[in-house]
Amino acid sequence: MTTPDDSGPDNLQALCNPLGLAPTPAQARNLNGFMTLLARWNGVYNLTAVRDPSAMQVQHLADCLAVIPALARHGPGGRLLDVGSGGGLPGVVIAIMLPGYDVTCVDAVGKKAAFVRQVAGDLGLKNLHAVHARVETLRTPPFGIVTSRAFASLVDFTALTEPLLADGGVWLAMKGQRPDAEFAALPGEVEVFHVEPLQVPQLDAQRCLVWMKLRKT
Repeated sequence: MTTPDDSGPDNLQALCNPLGLAPTPAQARNLNGFMTLLARWNGVYNLTAVRDPSAMQVQHLADCLAVIPALARHGPGGRLLDVGSGGGLPGVVIAIMLPGYDVTCVDAVGKKAAFVRQVAGDLGLKNLHAVHARVETLRTPPFGIVTSRAFASLVDFTALTEPLLADGGVWLAMKGQRPDAEFAALPGEVEVFHVEPLQVPQLDAQRCLVWMKLRKT
């Protein structure tokens, strides 16, 4: 359980420590600044159904921070696409914590893309970009990593974004329980090569990361 006092810098440290994360002072300011902007804009633009700032810290920020160690192990950086990013989750958190990644957030809702642009400007995140578009219409150089959080089934996620995946690139889907039924529905050319269970600090719920790639022909 969180309380209204659980949304400040002390709680940020409590969220990061179990994940082995040590944000710099600038990163900590940006993470807290992002949460402040999300709560402020949410009152007008309905970016997320979670309204309480302390609940946002756990259900959104901690949930997204939990993917950072996995991404850091994958590589120091590259081009990353966050599909159906909404209020910038996890794209903004990735851009803050892993500055070697050049992050593009795409969403079909204009006000959500506008919010991510505002965050990039206010926090000075030159490696964060936002595009208002349906992902299947996006025309851009390919990305080494394509990620999503609560966007679509794995079948739809991979089908819609395959043209945007670079040679040798990977998909990274944030899921709740292990989605075995979705695995079974994937086409033969998509390989699930790793399913990584996550322990999200202060969140009593199952989470996992699903890593996928195209099979070599």
